Amino acid sequence: MTARAVTATTAIVDEGDPHRWMIALAATLASLMQVIDTSIVNVAIPHMMGELGASIDEIAWVSTGYILASVIVIPMTAWLSGYFGRKKYFTASILIFTVASFFCGASSSLPMLILWRIVQGIGGGALLATSQAVIFEAFPKREVGTAMAVFGLGVMVGPTIGPTLGGWLTDNYSWPWIFYINLPIGVAAAVMAMMYVHDSAHHVRAKTIDFLGIAILAVSVSALQYFVEHGQRDDWFNSGLMMTLAIGGVIGVALLVWRELSIDHPVINFRVLRHRDTWIGVVIGIVFGVGLFGSVFVLPIFLQGNLRMSAWQTGMVILPGAIMTAVSMVIAGRLSNRVDGRLMIGVGVLLFGFAMWQLSRITPLSGAQDFFWPLVWRGLGLGLMFVPLTNITLADLEPREVQDGASLSVFFRSLGGSFGIAGMAALLTRFTMQARDALGAHLGASDPMVLQRLGTMTRALVARGLDSETAQRTALTIMDRQLYAQASAIGFSKVYLLSGLILVLTLPLLLLVRHTRPNASTGPIAAE
Repeated sequence: MTARAVTATTAIVDEGDPHRWMIALAATLASLMQVIDTSIVNVAIPHMMGELGASIDEIAWVSTGYILASVIVIPMTAWLSGYFGRKKYFTASILIFTVASFFCGASSSLPMLILWRIVQGIGGGALLATSQAVIFEAFPKREVGTAMAVFGLGVMVGPTIGPTLGGWLTDNYSWPWIFYINLPIGVAAAVMAMMYVHDSAHHVRAKTIDFLGIAILAVSVSALQYFVEHGQRDDWFNSGLMMTLAIGGVIGVALLVWRELSIDHPVINFRVLRHRDTWIGVVIGIVFGVGLFGSVFVLPIFLQGNLRMSAWQTGMVILPGAIMTAVSMVIAGRLSNRVDGRLMIGVGVLLFGFAMWQLSRITPLSGAQDFFWPLVWRGLGLGLMFVPLTNITLADLEPREVQDGASLSVFFRSLGGSFGIAGMAALLTRFTMQARDALGAHLGASDPMVLQRLGTMTRALVARGLDSETAQRTALTIMDRQLYAQASAIGFSKVYLLSGLILVLTLPLLLLVRHTRPNASTGPIAAE
């Protein structure tokens, strides 16, 4: 090939796919639909319980079934994309998710709803990782950051608006509409995927199917995910079932890694972690998932449980932070080719840590205005972290490895999120009980200030028409609630500080990163 021909080929490479923005829109819509669905269901749980006649343990499988199915599929997406072809697999996944959404809404019994949620999880598990790889390969180096910022809007903002949207739909219509809303989005995304998405030019189809690897993956990941989801309810290692699941899951993961590294065509390509930037990005992504999902999980609990806000009011409190995340992602995308990615991640981590410190200062008397700036700083920090972290994780990979890297990145970040939610829930309970015991120790029955406050409240209640005995019992109940509210605020404060601290502790890893910008070699048709 002549030098002129090589130059011409390079020019074509630099332009990326001619329909790259339609590809980005399809991928973003698919991802937005998936991430919203992970959180939108939670606010409709009470309505589902009433209409389907289910207990809290039974209805929990509506969420658990979906999570288990999706978390098994996520690490397999690279292999499945190569085996069936990325275009067919991505489009089919969108259609499976969309069709399952319809049948979820049309379900008239709990078993039927759980079945279709599992099917929905099978389709949804592929969307994030495949979307990320599709975008990364469709865009030239200079536009990858901007494209990832657009994609990141759905990934980061979706979980924030999910509960608000779910509450509004449930209150104004009925719970099936939290599933029906996926139909127009899914159809639009599927049509665009069929028209514009292409198979990867670098992925080689496996000649064999690793049935044993798939079986080990399904069993081990399901065991660990169930342990994380339900460990708090079943008292963790004090439960024989939880102990068995934990040990079995860990052994299963070890066997899975050994199996996948010892065969030629693994269903999960752990070999991509040999790249330094990739494993650093994955480790930071795990901690990122812990901090992000943990903090997102506990905030609505405080707003609705302690401050008695409705789902809609909670959404309005969270909305400014979501908007700031969108703005900062656009900024990060524009700067990704000009600013060291480590610098943006570092600034984002520090802003996130600062926001968590501000949230740790909340009290039972806090109002909506007290959350505005902390959530704005958090949103700004999250946006600055997401785009460069994605670029760093994938930049060191060969073109044929991008899908594998994206799958592992999403899988470990999701796993970190699961551990973050479970861990924060357990620590919140523990910190609250510790604070309650500590505060109660200073409020003895013979304490003059306690007796004075009890007397004042009792007299006020008597003045409202209660007899003295009832008034005193009511006053004691009110004081106990006030004590718990204060203890709960202390528990939330510690959880927020911990969320910020664990992310800040990952900053030294950035010193090991080599590629700080998108890698040109991962372009859509770059010559090897």
